Amino acid sequence: MMLRTLCRRSGAILQQTQRAAPRLWVTPAQQRWASSLPMNTLILFVPQQEAWVVERMGRFHRILEPGLNFLIPILDRIRYVQSLKEIVIDVPEQSAVSLDNVTLQIDGVLYLRILDPFKASYGVEDPEYAVTQLAQTTMRSELGKLTLDKVFRERESLNSNIVHSINQASDEWGIRCLRYEIKDIHVPPRVKESMQMQVEAERKKRATVLESEGTREAAINVAEGRKQAQILASEGEKAEQINKAAGEAQAVLAKAEAKAKAIYVLSDALTQQNGNAAASLSVAEQYVSAFSNLAKQSNTILLPSNTGDISGMVTQAMSIYSTLAKVSPTASPEVVEEKKEELWKESEIPEELRTD
Repeated sequence: MMLRTLCRRSGAILQQTQRAAPRLWVTPAQQRWASSLPMNTLILFVPQQEAWVVERMGRFHRILEPGLNFLIPILDRIRYVQSLKEIVIDVPEQSAVSLDNVTLQIDGVLYLRILDPFKASYGVEDPEYAVTQLAQTTMRSELGKLTLDKVFRERESLNSNIVHSINQASDEWGIRCLRYEIKDIHVPPRVKESMQMQVEAERKKRATVLESEGTREAAINVAEGRKQAQILASEGEKAEQINKAAGEAQAVLAKAEAKAKAIYVLSDALTQQNGNAAASLSVAEQYVSAFSNLAKQSNTILLPSNTGDISGMVTQAMSIYSTLAKVSPTASPEVVEEKKEELWKESEIPEELRTD
C-alpha cells in the first residue's frame, strides 16, 4: 500500500518536472538557456548530451548517463546539470594596449566543451564565466606582446596562443577550449587616419618603384639595342675590309700575272728580228711621255745636259738593257735589282725619265 502511494506521488512530481519551463541562466559574460534542476522522482530519464551530477546525503555519488536511471528518494539529489554540447560564448568588447602603445577595442567568440562534468561542477563555481574572464585577460596579455601591424597580420597566431593559454588553466575545471576567434578590432580614429596615410604612401612608393624599374628596363633595352647595332656594324665593316683586302690582293695578283705575261710576250718579241728597233722605239716614246709629266708632281726638276739629244738617251737606255740582258738568268732578283741600280746611277738619265 505504501509502495503504491509512493509511486503515485513520484508520477505526479515527474509530470510537474516535465511541465516546468527551462529557466534563463544569466551570467555577466553571456546568456544561454539551460534545463532547470530536476527533482528526484525515483525514475528519471536523462536527455542525450547531458550529464546529471547526483549527490547522496550531500556528498558526490555518481553521474547519471543518458537514458533510464533510478534514484533513491530523499537520500539522492541532482545537484548539477552539465551540457556536453559545444558551447559558444561571446566575449564582450574590451580595451587592450599593444606593444607600440595603441589602445584597441577587441571582442571575440569562444568555443568550448565540458569534458569532465565532475571537475566542471566542483572545480570552479561558474566554469563558463571563469573561462570568459580568462579569455579576456589572456587576450590583453597577448596583445601587449605585439605591435599594431602584427595584430592584423598575425591574427591566426594570436588566436592559437589564446586557446593554448586558456587550455593550460582550464584543465583543472574539466573544460576544453576548442577555438577562439577575434571578431572585430577597433582602432582610434587618428590611428586609422595614420594607417590610411601609410597605405597610400606605400602604394605611391610601389608605383614609383615600378615606374623606375620600367625606366631602367627601357634604358637597358636601348643600350642593348645600341650595343647590338655597333657589334653588327663593326662586323659589317670587318667583313667589308676583309672583302676589300681580298679584292685588292686578287687585283695585285691579276696585275702581277698580267705583267708577267706582258714580260714574257715582250721577251719573245725582243728575240725576233728587228726586236732592238722596237725596244728603241718604246724607250723613245716613254722618254717623250716622261718629259711631258715634268714639273707636274714636284717643283724641283733635274734635267740632263743633253736634254734635246733623244737618240743619245735612247742609245744609253738600250746599253743599260743590253747589260741587264747579259746578267745570268739564274741570278736572284736581288742581284738583278742591284745591278740595275748601279747602271742607272752611272747613266745621266734623271729619275723622272727612268722606266723599267
